[in-house]
Amino acid sequence: MKVTSYAEGDVGDFSFTPENLDVAKKFVARYPEGRQASAVIALLDLAQRQNGGWLSGDAIAYVANYLEIAPMRAFEVASFYSMFNLKPVGKHFIQVCRTTPCWLRGSDGLSEACKKKLGVKFGEVTEDGLFSVIEVECLGACANAPMVQINDDYYEDLTPERMEEMIDDLRAGKVIPVGSQIGRLTSAPEGGPQTLQDLPPFDGKAVKMEPEAFVAKIVPSGEEG
Repeated sequence: MKVTSYAEGDVGDFSFTPENLDVAKKFVARYPEGRQASAVIALLDLAQRQNGGWLSGDAIAYVANYLEIAPMRAFEVASFYSMFNLKPVGKHFIQVCRTTPCWLRGSDGLSEACKKKLGVKFGEVTEDGLFSVIEVECLGACANAPMVQINDDYYEDLTPERMEEMIDDLRAGKVIPVGSQIGRLTSAPEGGPQTLQDLPPFDGKAVKMEPEAFVAKIVPSGEEG
């Protein structure tokens, strides 16, 4: 019998679904015996997804009890990482990146477009429960600034007008293509490739070329070295 020096948290009505219990067991199994607490981030994320995008006190306590750690240890993790939400969020949770590249490219306009279109302040949920919006720090898609994250997906190369259109589409239940909203491939330059344009497109077949011939093809004559 395990003896602890802390009181168990009140898990209330929250518990993992049978499907998520199977997932939780797989996360815990990745760690050595006695180190199950290492799975706390993964299990908090699992609980948040099951709980509609946020972590209630009951959900945090449940994860702590499942991992046999003090409830405060789980709460410390949940309150430290910004990807965990400690109050309800909308079905479409919009996170507007505000770090320098996005700010220089007009993220202020995205923030204002969201507030104007939704009629809420940052951190509030719309009356229909469909939307909430916050500002966050760098989301790591600087080359395609400005951008937002909605739930798990990135939407890049945005304008205030496109942001409002996306909100309308989400409200109507439409599927929005993820990634760049101006059609460029990943982080390729606007307008398409700017280098190596004289090389033939790859046809799926391996081509054997001697190093000297390859260099001669891609480096203009007289520029070697």
